[in-house]
Amino acid sequence: MNFLIGAFKPACNISITFSDGKSRKQVPMKKENGKTIMVSLFQSKESIAGKVSIEPLQGKKIEHLGVKVELLGQIEMYFDRGNFYDFTSLVRELDVPGDIYERKTYPFEFSTVEMPYETYNGANLRLRYVLKVTVSRNYGGSIVEYQDFMCCDCSNLSFAWLMCMRFEIILHLRQSTIASKWKLELKIACTLSLSIIKASESIPIRLFLSPYELTPTYRNINNKFSVKYYLNLVLVDEEDRRYFKQQEIAIYRQQDS
Repeated sequence: MNFLIGAFKPACNISITFSDGKSRKQVPMKKENGKTIMVSLFQSKESIAGKVSIEPLQGKKIEHLGVKVELLGQIEMYFDRGNFYDFTSLVRELDVPGDIYERKTYPFEFSTVEMPYETYNGANLRLRYVLKVTVSRNYGGSIVEYQDFMCCDCSNLSFAWLMCMRFEIILHLRQSTIASKWKLELKIACTLSLSIIKASESIPIRLFLSPYELTPTYRNINNKFSVKYYLNLVLVDEEDRRYFKQQEIAIYRQQDS
């Protein structure tokens, strides 16, 4: 039984580290299994460099057809799990065919990487950036290791890169009857509700978005998806009559003054 278990173990351990991993900002990222891990945060047009270490298990050698590292930008639709649409694909060959008998380390660098979209994790899909190391082999299957990282277009932004967003909007509701009291119920993205009772016709509303995991509005990302936000309002008069209004809003990152 132990022999069978060992037969399915990879022949080596692969680790991927960033050159500035200790000083670079780390941000939380939720995995498919629901667990949250900390990953490195990059901006578009930054250089991404690091090292790949391959260490054979004790007493084994690795016969391979080459070693490479890829930087991939991918979109995965959850209704079609396992199939990725690559919109960014860069490759660096690390080693020619040969044998690895002991720990071997390969430096790599992707200079001024163009990452056109931000990392996104939604209910129906995800957009991710990942480093993929492949040790190609004739038999036993190739050995693959992944290292996730996040991209955020946060140049000239405040420190709260996902927490400080604003919107400005004017909503017009026409009333067909006269009532002395109105009750306004407001919902944003079906998560936030606010009730205000006020006699005047103009009702100022301020929403704090920091408690919510929002992203900027996205338009037609790689011809695959868009992210839109709406305000759904319900106006209720004293006779419990309801008036409805839906208004799309655009969410954007707040720049430094």
